[in-house]
Amino acid sequence: MIVRIPIVLEPQPEGGYTVTSPLLPELITEGDTVGEALANVEDAFAAVAEIYEDRRQPLPRSIYVDEANGPLSVEAIVSLP
Repeated sequence: MIVRIPIVLEPQPEGGYTVTSPLLPELITEGDTVGEALANVEDAFAAVAEIYEDRRQPLPRSIYVDEANGPLSVEAIVSLP
């Protein structure tokens, strides 16, 4: 299953990032770097999917990618010097 999940990476004062999703409020994870935080999203999503399944509640339809082999769109925020 391929899904598209909007996420927000929030820098923490002590370092690292907290990741949340406005579409899936149950999805919360973190990482010491942006890469680590993004890598942890997959595990966090698996846990959220299990919660929805246990509740017999469908995941939001808008997260599903229609065509698994089609193009994906992603957004990236980059810092320029």
